[in-house]
Amino acid sequence: MKIGVLALQGDFDAHRKRLQELGAEVVLVKKPEQLDDLDGLVIPGGESGTFLKLLGEEGFAKLRDFVRSKPTFGTCAGAILLASEVENPKQAGLGALDITVRRNAYGRQIDSSIREGRFLNHPIEMVFIRAPKIERVGREVEVIATEGKDPVFVRKGKTLAATFHPELSHDRRIHQYFLDLIENTQPSY
Repeated sequence: MKIGVLALQGDFDAHRKRLQELGAEVVLVKKPEQLDDLDGLVIPGGESGTFLKLLGEEGFAKLRDFVRSKPTFGTCAGAILLASEVENPKQAGLGALDITVRRNAYGRQIDSSIREGRFLNHPIEMVFIRAPKIERVGREVEVIATEGKDPVFVRKGKTLAATFHPELSHDRRIHQYFLDLIENTQPSY
């Protein structure tokens, strides 16, 4: 299984390490043409506006086509990019998930925290860094994990978004969930 990690900014290397620990072949994606041969893609945290600038129009269009057809997992800024609606301030998104996301909803960098949430009804450690908040979840979007009453990990089909950073926790279940999703969406011959 070949998984790409968008490597334009953010802690993409932590995702790379986690995915390799779980047996995936990982490609650090820096150019749009690298998306062509991937089974799935992780869009890491960072600054969503910077991602848009670094991608440019061609890269954004290629990424939009990819997320419409292949498994994609966005964390923090990646979740913002996958959203259909972004607030604080308004920003373009890929529209892959019918969710409204508010950027930096939990405060500034100094307000970052580690909390316990619920993943598929089991406790899990969640690392929040300048995290966005999912304020609205569309009808076809499934909530996979919560922190308190807030949805923090959602899914629609083969697209996942988390407002926290599972790559910074020792718990591998979130990344394994993504890999399992890819294996189940692969064509069987």
